Amino acid sequence: MIKRELNLENNIQKNKVVIIYGARRVGKTTLLNDFLKKTKLKYRLDNGDNIRLQELLQSQDFNRIKEYVEGYELIAIDEAQQVPNIGMALKIIVDQVKAIRVIVTGSSSFDLSQKIGEPLTGRKKTFVLYPFSQLEMRRLYNKHELKEKLESFLVFGGYPDVVLAKTKKEKISILNELVDSYLLKDVLTLDNIKFSKKLLDLLKSLAFQVGNLVSLNELSQQVGLDVKTIDRYLDLLEKGFVIKRLGGFSRNLRNEITNKSKYYFLDNGIRNALISQFNSLDKRDDIGALFENFLMMDRIKNNNLVNNYYFWRNYEGKEIDLIEEKEGALYAYEFKWNKTEAKPPKNFIDSYKNSKFEVINKDNYLDFLITNFV
Repeated sequence: MIKRELNLENNIQKNKVVIIYGARRVGKTTLLNDFLKKTKLKYRLDNGDNIRLQELLQSQDFNRIKEYVEGYELIAIDEAQQVPNIGMALKIIVDQVKAIRVIVTGSSSFDLSQKIGEPLTGRKKTFVLYPFSQLEMRRLYNKHELKEKLESFLVFGGYPDVVLAKTKKEKISILNELVDSYLLKDVLTLDNIKFSKKLLDLLKSLAFQVGNLVSLNELSQQVGLDVKTIDRYLDLLEKGFVIKRLGGFSRNLRNEITNKSKYYFLDNGIRNALISQFNSLDKRDDIGALFENFLMMDRIKNNNLVNNYYFWRNYEGKEIDLIEEKEGALYAYEFKWNKTEAKPPKNFIDSYKNSKFEVINKDNYLDFLITNFV
């Protein structure tokens, strides 16, 4: 069992709702069940797919809901996005039942946020559960073992089922199933989302542009959809935990690029499955992109979106892969697969004199991903 970084015991509070978002198959249900097995609290566990639960909670009937909760210290609802207007029901529970604790999980952030957001203002703690991070894997392997497994993480990613699979064939089969059956399931349930092939074409196009500036006009031409639709789909794919957008950093200097974005995949394995590319590293020409995507997302997993993330680029073509803004300070990182010398662009150093710059490569990447968070 690989212990997750998110500790529910430390985060549940009386008359508060803990919300756990995340892509399908990242382990939300496992995390919840493991916690429930160990807790001494008297709990009730339900699933949002339960039609009777849906009817009860969306009724917003104070008396019926209080009867449902009566006698329990903790209410847990898996796949909570399936319950219409669940935000109001949860508000009734935490407002009307003394000392109650609530945990809900959901695979779709845009769906859950619409139904939970405003009613639970000041009453919730929100977390995102990702595929396994290196910090979590460190509990099972030492640094030497993690480095030996780096190629597997770059090619197959960190989804729990994939990490635990024994063979390459099994890993590929699981990733293909994730792409075919789960990846777009939440996005396609939204109104007016009908073009599953177009969405896959869009994702395949992004897969070949990891680490590069993305033009919506070029994507529009490649996929055959208008720019507004492309922009909408990108937003939905990010909210559906498929991709992560990185915007350009600027303090209003005229030569800095901010009108374009970069897109990364939350998991390397998903990216590679989309383009059916599972070759070993010695047979690939995209190692730099794989390494950059891996580092970018693992860093974000560890911070759980606490910091602000950007890339930096100016119109002269000078760039920095990652800018972290943390407590008013700037930390700049350049990602290089091989150990090479690299200096920060003079324009950046002159403009942001108190920033720190570091090159991350395959020799020191674990310090970047683990040491700062232990």
